[in-house]
Amino acid sequence: QLQASGGGLVQAGGSLRLSCAVSGRTVSNSVVGWFRQAPGKEREFVSTISRSGGGTFYADPVKGRFAISRDNAKNTVYLQMNNLKPEDAAVYYCAARFGIAGRSFYYSSHDYDYWGQGTQVTVSS
Repeated sequence: QLQASGGGLVQAGGSLRLSCAVSGRTVSNSVVGWFRQAPGKEREFVSTISRSGGGTFYADPVKGRFAISRDNAKNTVYLQMNNLKPEDAAVYYCAARFGIAGRSFYYSSHDYDYWGQGTQVTVSS
């Protein structure tokens, strides 16, 4: 139900835009988050966006460089990643928690019900 795409190889300082396309459900009724996992490390929170899209939250390492947004008409959430650094290299996953009730943001992977398959981001120095 969630399809992540847009990863690739980029030089340090470059940009990528990840997409998370939702099918079978209405993304406007969901809180969506992005997480990442580098080799040998635990999965970590990157960013989340509220159901309305009016609220966003970022992990400190990406604050000011990444921007999450949503296009409910396209049932898609995006993660614009600018000024990429080698330490941003990881498999990026989008996740969704569907339903109109609950908090505006979720930061723990345990709070999300549905996950995309992940897209690889590689940053060369």
